[in-house]
Amino acid sequence: MPSLAGQPAQFISTQLIMYREGRRKDPQMSPIAAGLSNADMNALGKYFSAQKLAPLARKIDAGKAEEGRRLTEKYNCVACHGAQLRGQQHIPGLVGQQPDYVRTQLRGFKAGTRFDMDGNMTAAAQPLSDKDIDVIVEYLAAAK
Repeated sequence: MPSLAGQPAQFISTQLIMYREGRRKDPQMSPIAAGLSNADMNALGKYFSAQKLAPLARKIDAGKAEEGRRLTEKYNCVACHGAQLRGQQHIPGLVGQQPDYVRTQLRGFKAGTRFDMDGNMTAAAQPLSDKDIDVIVEYLAAAK
């Protein structure tokens, strides 16, 4: 499960719309989103974006942290997710996110099984090796 705390409000409401419209599917989220109005979705976005993200108690050695930072720059994660990888507008923040969730999403984008509104994440994930994904995931989990 992802952490929604501190995510951009527009990102949260956009994802809820995607669930409601059936573009994203999840056995828990799809039924919840089905009955929400746009106003409800905007209110939920504002609520969760105002929550403080609790940092994960993850440690990473300096070498792996540097490799993770380098990979997020090499693969242009910072271009869309922001220099600090905290998200902006309809793009989610990545730092402090649950590692298993990020790993699953990156693998889904790479495989083309994860909904991608504009194709940017699918394209960005294509050159990532499994090792790259693991390094990026651990870096993001330990980043503050």
